[in-house]
Amino acid sequence: MRVFRRVILPTAWLAVFAVIAVSLIKIAFVDGMEPEPAVAGPGAEVAIPVVQASRATVTNKVEIKATVQNDAAVGVRNTVAGVVMYIFVEPGAKVSSGDALYQVRGEVQPARPEVEASAEAATGTGVQGSEVPQPSRTTALPTYTYTDVLAPAGGQLKTLDVLIDQQVSVGQAAGSVDPGTYTVSGSVDAAQQYRLLAKPGSAQVSLVGGPAPFTCPAVDLKSVTGAAGEAAVTSGLAGGLGGGVSRTVPYATAGPGASGGAPEQGGTPTGTLSCAVPTDVEVFAGLGATMTVTAGEAVNVVTVPLTSVEGSVKEGIVWLAGAGMAPNAGSAAAGAPAGTAPADGTPPGSPMGEPQQRKVKLGLNDGSLVEVVSGLAEGEAVLEFIPGAPAQAPMGPQFGGPGFPMGG
Repeated sequence: MRVFRRVILPTAWLAVFAVIAVSLIKIAFVDGMEPEPAVAGPGAEVAIPVVQASRATVTNKVEIKATVQNDAAVGVRNTVAGVVMYIFVEPGAKVSSGDALYQVRGEVQPARPEVEASAEAATGTGVQGSEVPQPSRTTALPTYTYTDVLAPAGGQLKTLDVLIDQQVSVGQAAGSVDPGTYTVSGSVDAAQQYRLLAKPGSAQVSLVGGPAPFTCPAVDLKSVTGAAGEAAVTSGLAGGLGGGVSRTVPYATAGPGASGGAPEQGGTPTGTLSCAVPTDVEVFAGLGATMTVTAGEAVNVVTVPLTSVEGSVKEGIVWLAGAGMAPNAGSAAAGAPAGTAPADGTPPGSPMGEPQQRKVKLGLNDGSLVEVVSGLAEGEAVLEFIPGAPAQAPMGPQFGGPGFPMGG
């Protein structure tokens, strides 16, 4: 035991300290002199999204958010001046268009009798100098007419503001008739109005929480101008906006097969689209609805995404893809291994050509695709997004990965 304490244990401690010392020397003088390996930083090769003009069927179908509104009461106006003699109906009664509401007695003044006189009567003396007798004048009695004021529309007589023996004048407001009908109305923006240049004849209406969708037979599209008109649309139509096309470019996903999707909806109200609700459909004011109108269809035509065109009505500009920018061009964009030649034959690493502008004639669009009437052939490659257009950030959480480091 004494040998262990005095010889073996001190020797073991010396060995441990020697190992520690050697390790520290190696770390300080040997490993510290070696160059640190280069750390590859995050990087990515940006691929410009390119699409090819292809054939498709474009249906110009516009959806508009709307609300159900009461039709305004129709005013009753007096048609003859006189005195109210009789009231046929009281407020709250049901009336039909043309029903008599009250009767007015109008007084007709008689015409003054014409006095025929000879030339002698003009001087007051006759041929022999004698006086000419003047004709006697008689007072004519007035005559009266009795006129019924009729209901301008069918419905419920809401108000009747006349009394017996009241003196009334022509054009005087005398009451109102509530027709009891409803109208579905929604605001439209400029892009939607352009898409509705070919005025639709009917609309399909779907009510929120209401009966099955129904067809409005007559559609009325009106434009509003000025601040007053815009305020009327904004305040009177609580259904909001929808179905429009703005020039804001959505988030662009780099790489082949990327789809820009439909442009962002919304815009300043520039008009209203409304249609009368059929009488056999039960609705109430304030009910939300969606109006779907179809204004044309183009079958098997050349199309490009609406985000590829500057302008969306009649004429526009597209940007033809340059060399090395064709779809699936470049190893990074196509996902091919390094050194693989692109599909268009451009050697890897060669500079991309500048996109070229070209004017095209446009036809129908559905809010996502637009028909190219002329100026672009099927299969030609164009930029998917207008150069310089602002892009929106993608929605939802972002996840880290190669080229997208996450902070810790």
